Amino acid sequence: MPVPIQAQPFARLTHLNKGRRPSLARVIFCVQAVISPLLANVYLHYVFDLWVEAWREKIAKGDVVVVRYADDLVVGFQYRTDAERFLQAFRERLAKFGLELHADKTRLIEFGRFAARNRKQRGEGKPETFTFLGFTHFCGQLTTGAFIVWRITAKKRMVAKLKAIKVELQRRKHHRTTEVGAWLRKVVLGFYQYHAVPGNSTQLRIFCRRVCRLWRSVLIRRSQRAKVRWGRLSPVLTRWVPPPRILHPYPDARFAATHPR
Repeated sequence: MPVPIQAQPFARLTHLNKGRRPSLARVIFCVQAVISPLLANVYLHYVFDLWVEAWREKIAKGDVVVVRYADDLVVGFQYRTDAERFLQAFRERLAKFGLELHADKTRLIEFGRFAARNRKQRGEGKPETFTFLGFTHFCGQLTTGAFIVWRITAKKRMVAKLKAIKVELQRRKHHRTTEVGAWLRKVVLGFYQYHAVPGNSTQLRIFCRRVCRLWRSVLIRRSQRAKVRWGRLSPVLTRWVPPPRILHPYPDARFAATHPR
């Protein structure tokens, strides 16, 4: 029963000033900052990486898989007892360094190859999902019936990207169409480079259609002709907004290429 734990620690620091009362400062690692991943990696290498490696070898009864980026991490366990024991030990470990787990972003869920079957036997619903590094992960199956972890673009990530594109399109409303199109093409291709993973085709098509609608609305307002049909703008949209296609291999193929036998 693989049980992943998704967690995000944040720092709580107490300092004393001469002649003043003790003050409490809460520092949250900002993932959007350029320096944040570097600081998190340096600090958490000792606080978490080295410690979890020792914990896995000495205490865990089953397999343990750890994935961490900056201060976001997911830990998968073969047995639920290991997951519960680890979560308690992890809280105690962080407390020694003035850190604590983010209450809203730390969960222990049932996930994996047999999660759906076990939950069905207990009369429960589908396995829970979790969001990590901009993707929502959920249990699924291939057409052959084999288990697979599907990944789709997280809703918040897509909404935030579309809002940013809308603002920039409005700012460039009176720029030349070719200039805006060249910029938009780079933005869309950049989104595909990260999110074009197997199983995410539907979300990519939704993103592409919404980008076209945003640009169409801007072009219509610029010309002040609200009844311009899609057919008239279709050649422009087709030229500058590339259709989505999967760019990344399945995880097992990537792993085999990186770690050949």
